[in-house]
Amino acid sequence: MKVEVIPYDLRWQDAFVAEAKKISVALGETIAAIHHIGSTAIPNIYAKPIIDILVEVNDLAQVEARNAAMEALGYEVMGEFGIAGRRYFRKHNAMGDRTHHVHIFEYGSPESDRHLAFRDYMIAHPEAAQHYSQLKRSLAAKFPNHRESYMDGKDSFIREKERQALKWRNTINCQH
Repeated sequence: MKVEVIPYDLRWQDAFVAEAKKISVALGETIAAIHHIGSTAIPNIYAKPIIDILVEVNDLAQVEARNAAMEALGYEVMGEFGIAGRRYFRKHNAMGDRTHHVHIFEYGSPESDRHLAFRDYMIAHPEAAQHYSQLKRSLAAKFPNHRESYMDGKDSFIREKERQALKWRNTINCQH
């Protein structure tokens, strides 16, 4: 799979809203919240054109009963897919290009918190977001046909920013 990062597209937010409505119907009352995460949720940075969606549910055990509804929307059911306590789904278009990732966690889980803190930190700190954007562009140019190397190249930056983001968010929450 080719690694391609493209300039920010205002349509990504609309794509998230449209897909979130469909997911809301498929998952029903199990949902506590739906969030747009990942690079397509951060204004003005380059991103792979894949909409990342974080769904928080009240009871993760109820998600399996909704797998058929997610499959009916075109999602591939992936289970935990390497992260304990997650249910992961991915969707491709007719050409085989990945278009959506859905990460489902229980409401308030540490995994949800880190994803949301990272997104919010990047939005609140445009200079960090631009640094991330440049890193992604250089990695995509260096590893255009090797997704794993692209992902590995971002890992230390993401972990450091997640650490900063969680600390930043805790500071903000203490001020309120």
